[in-house]
Amino acid sequence: MMDFVSLLDQHARSQPHKQALRGAGRSWTYAELAEASRRAATLLRAQGLQAGDKLALLCFNTPSFVFALFGAWRLGAAVVPINHKLQAPEVDYQLRHSGARLCLADGALAALAQRVPTPVTWLATDSTAPGMADFDGLLESAAPLAGDDTPASDSLAEVLYTSGTTGQPKGCLHSHANVFHAALCAAASTSLSHRERTLIAMPIWHSSPLNNWLLGTLLMGGTAVLLREYAPQTFLDSLVDERITFTFGAPIAFLAPLSIVPDVANYDFSAMRMWAYGGGPLGADMARKLAASYRSDRFVQVYGMTETGPLGTVLHPEDAIAKAGSIGRVGVPGVAIEVRLPDGRRCGAGEVGEIHMRSPAMMQGYLDNPDATAAAFDARGWYRSGDLARVDEDGFLFIVDRLRDMIITGGENVYSKEVEDALGAHPDVQDVAVIGRPHAEWGETVVAVLVARPGRTLAPADLHSFLEPRLARYKIPRVFESRDTLPRTATGKLLKHLLRELPA
Repeated sequence: MMDFVSLLDQHARSQPHKQALRGAGRSWTYAELAEASRRAATLLRAQGLQAGDKLALLCFNTPSFVFALFGAWRLGAAVVPINHKLQAPEVDYQLRHSGARLCLADGALAALAQRVPTPVTWLATDSTAPGMADFDGLLESAAPLAGDDTPASDSLAEVLYTSGTTGQPKGCLHSHANVFHAALCAAASTSLSHRERTLIAMPIWHSSPLNNWLLGTLLMGGTAVLLREYAPQTFLDSLVDERITFTFGAPIAFLAPLSIVPDVANYDFSAMRMWAYGGGPLGADMARKLAASYRSDRFVQVYGMTETGPLGTVLHPEDAIAKAGSIGRVGVPGVAIEVRLPDGRRCGAGEVGEIHMRSPAMMQGYLDNPDATAAAFDARGWYRSGDLARVDEDGFLFIVDRLRDMIITGGENVYSKEVEDALGAHPDVQDVAVIGRPHAEWGETVVAVLVARPGRTLAPADLHSFLEPRLARYKIPRVFESRDTLPRTATGKLLKHLLRELPA
C-alpha cells in the first residue's frame, strides 16, 4: 500500500472515531473524512472528472480542499494545487499547461476565477460565487462512491508548479508512491505520531504543508488542524486553543507575531512538541530570539524543494545554535544527499559544491518539458538542486549561493527572470536585473535594479502599480534601485554577482 486512499480507508476501519481533520469550525473523524472523500468523488465524477484527468485546486486551507483531493484520487485523477495569491494570467497559464478539466476555487476567489480565460468547469466552495456550482452544498447530498478501487502507486497524483530559470512555471510530476514517501520521510524525521495535532498554517497548495505535514500527520493517524489563512494573531490563538503539538512555517511566520502581538509571553504553548521552519536558515541571534520568545528549545530547520518531495535535510534542535545558518546534515530516512564539485567528486570539509539528492519521494520529471527534466537529473538519476553548499568538518551543510537565480522571501520562491520579464514590459524600462538581498526576518527581499530609457524616470510607486495586476504580491520587489548601466559580459549576460556587490 503506497497511496493515501488505501491508508485513509484503513484508518477509517481501525480508528473510525479518531479525529482526523479540523477546520472552518468543524471536525471530522477518520470515518467521516473517508465518507466525505467518497461523496466528493461522486460529485466530481458528475462534473465530468475521470481517471487520468486533472483537478485544479485554487483554495485557501479549507476542508473542501482535502475532500476534493481525496475524492479526485479515488477516481484515479490527479490534482493541480494552484497558488491563490497569483493573478489571473498566472492562474490561466497553469490551467492551460496542466490540462485541468475542472477547478475547485474558494468562493472568495470567484472574481479572480472570472478573469481567467481558459475554459474549464468551475466549482466554488460556497453558494455565493456567481455562475459556479456550489461544491460544499452539493457534497452534502452526494451519495458516497461505492467500491474499493485505489490508485496504482506509480500513477500520477499531483502536478505541483514551481518556477524555472526561464521564467515559465514548471509542473513537477509526483506519483502516489512519491507522495507517500514524502509524507513518510517527514513523519520519520520529526517523529510525528498518532497523538499529533498539527496546525497547517502555511498555504496548503505548497508542497511542504501538503505532502510533508498534512499527509504526514494523516499517515500516522494524527489530527490535522487547518488555519484558513495565516495571520499572526490567529496563528497564536490557534496554537493555544487547539492544543497544537506541531506546526511548520517560514521563519517570518514565527517572527512576525513578536513585533505585532504585544503579549506573546502570556500565551500557553505547553502542548507544543516541535516547531519546524523552512524556506531559509536562521542565524544564531534569530534562533535565540525564537527560543526565548516562545520559551521552547524545540525548533527544527528543514530543507528541501518541490522536486524532491520536498524534505532533504533537517537541523535538529540540539544543533540550532551551535550550527546556526546550517540546513542540517544528511540523515532524513530514505534520502541520499551528496555535495559535489564541478568534476563530480564529493566535497570534503570546507569545500563548496552543488547539492544532489535522490529519494523515492522525488518527482518523475516536469510536465511536457523533457529538456528541463533531462537537465534536472544527472546520468545516475540524482536530482541537481542548483544550490551551492559548504560542508563543514562535522558534515553540516551551509547554503552559500544558488546556481539558479531563485529568491526565497518569507518561504515563497521568486524567480528573478519572471519579475524581470514583467518589469521589462514597462515602457520606461530599458534594462533590469532582479536580485535577492539578505533580510533578517524574510530570509531575502526582492530588489529590482533598473536602467531607465533615455529621458525617462522610474518612480517606485509607478513600478509597483504596474506590477500589481501582473504578479503575485510576494513577487513584487520591495526595493527599486536606479543605475546608469548594469554589469554584463561581452555577450550580454548579466553579472549578478557583481551587481550584488555594488552599494545600494
